[in-house]
Amino acid sequence: MAHRQKRIGILTSGGDCAGLNAALRAVTHRAIRGYGWRVFGIRDGSLGLMNRPLDYVEFDLGIASGEMLRMGGTILGTINKGDPFAYPMPDGTTRDRSQEFVDGFRELGLDALIVIGGDGSMRILNKLCKQGGVPMVGIPKTIDNDVAHTDYAIGYVTALTVASEAMDRLAPTAASHHRVMLLEVMGRDVGHIAMAAGIAGGADVILIPEIPYSLEGVAGRLAETQAEGRNHALVVVAEGCKTETGHNVTHVQADGEARYGGIGQYLAARLAKMVQAETRVTVLGHVQRGGQPGPRDRMIASAFGVHAVDLIAQGKLDRMVAWQHGSVVDVPLNEVAGVTRGVDPYGTIAHTARGLGIYIGEMRV
Repeated sequence: MAHRQKRIGILTSGGDCAGLNAALRAVTHRAIRGYGWRVFGIRDGSLGLMNRPLDYVEFDLGIASGEMLRMGGTILGTINKGDPFAYPMPDGTTRDRSQEFVDGFRELGLDALIVIGGDGSMRILNKLCKQGGVPMVGIPKTIDNDVAHTDYAIGYVTALTVASEAMDRLAPTAASHHRVMLLEVMGRDVGHIAMAAGIAGGADVILIPEIPYSLEGVAGRLAETQAEGRNHALVVVAEGCKTETGHNVTHVQADGEARYGGIGQYLAARLAKMVQAETRVTVLGHVQRGGQPGPRDRMIASAFGVHAVDLIAQGKLDRMVAWQHGSVVDVPLNEVAGVTRGVDPYGTIAHTARGLGIYIGEMRV
């Protein structure tokens, strides 16, 4: 009897970032070259298996060329809303479509599914797969770098590079016009990008969701820069940072959904009066997500993709690949799904910022 050729699926879920295509390429190369398997890319995250007809493409080595390494975004498409357990319908109601996802997996004849996503995607897809008995391996991706048990997620380093380059460009124009420049970066619940970019870019103030602050504390640090003989200052703030009174700053989209954004303008208006200085705000937004991935994201994504396929070959399922201490390891999905890894207010990065004289808030140290 001929041995059945194994078939694996792969999808990208949640917000896009740089390096996703490098992971798709690595999975394809390892699966085909290493094991002789077939690889099916599922379009638009979980929707590809929920749609009828199924929406997918079979990958081969011709598709998975070196050019994929250099491409931003994801060639499969992705979604960051539409929970299959409570899927929004046109009439305003919600419907449980989770079984459609499971049925799609079986209809395509897949043996396992590789999911590339952040903590939210891991939570939902892990629940979906467990309910339907679908073998799953996760690959972490998010520019926020907030997935538990991994030092790096795909997309973070490239986004950090973009934010750091923005700091390098803002510094000379701030000095030329004697201004306080505020840079608002992404980070809904965590401040990894803000902290690292602020340190790398020579910020005077870094504000993140994990550490409370006061306007007086910020203004005090900006006044110190003037006393030190400097005619300008740099402030970095994560978009999810609350006001000093603990309120979120959001704006409502056309679809009625409230999105983070505006904390930079909020701070600029108040600080201008407190320190008698001209302020300007730059909001990087989705610029941090897009563009060509940097070499480190390409390398990490490639290592994750190879290891994810090897896990399936070894029968080690319901795991997520992770980067720890310079090596790729794997951890149980149950320990990752829905868990957020924030900035440690007392960790090395925060200690470094304080040691450099950067104001990052007022927690006891």
